Amino acid sequence: MKILIVSDLVDPFIYNYSIKELFSDIDCVLCAGDLPMDYIDFIVSTLNKPTYFVFGNHNLEAFKYFHSEIPLKESESCTTYHSWGAIYVGFKAIAEKILKWNHPARKKPTPLLIVGMSGSRNYNHGLCQYSETQMKLQILKLLPRLIFNKLKYGRYVDIFLTHATPRHVHDHEDNCHKGFKTFNDFVKKFKPIYMVHGHIHLYDQTEPRISCYENTIVVNAYGHYVIDLPVSNLEEIQVIKD
Repeated sequence: MKILIVSDLVDPFIYNYSIKELFSDIDCVLCAGDLPMDYIDFIVSTLNKPTYFVFGNHNLEAFKYFHSEIPLKESESCTTYHSWGAIYVGFKAIAEKILKWNHPARKKPTPLLIVGMSGSRNYNHGLCQYSETQMKLQILKLLPRLIFNKLKYGRYVDIFLTHATPRHVHDHEDNCHKGFKTFNDFVKKFKPIYMVHGHIHLYDQTEPRISCYENTIVVNAYGHYVIDLPVSNLEEIQVIKD
């Protein structure tokens, strides 16, 4: 299975009508936040592949359509989001049966297991910003589903899709770009194959895009990148330890 991952940048390499030929072997798309919904709609409609997304801390015009605690105006329709064609996985755990792959420990194709977390650390009390405790509570709500996955599929999750990073893995020290320690705990406990995040712009070419943390491959989706399941052909990656 080949997966296109994108975040944080309307990438001209993606935002063109050659995308279908350039990524003809892609099975699905993961969007790790800070992307306009029109851009995601373009990816969905052009590639015609299952697409999953979380929100970041920018481009939040559509956030209210997916979170009932934010009231809609009378002129706004809660069904508007259907036109974008992608599946929102923020604060959810899903077993995507239309995307089956050959897990090394299974004798038959198995659904792709995705857990998504929207948002960044709270740095100015804006929309889709969370404290460490708030993010931990969001993860705790998913425990029943994660345990169900373990019992039924023999594992908790395949891909952990977030906007923010784990603490001290690809993050920065300013308040906005610090990672969540609870994401480190999630990786240690539930052992996803991949953690895909955005939020950290790769302006500095010396910054790593891919690292290994607790045997999970952590990938920065900035711009675009392609990952594989089962994992193959990875360049030498930085191993990060606590």
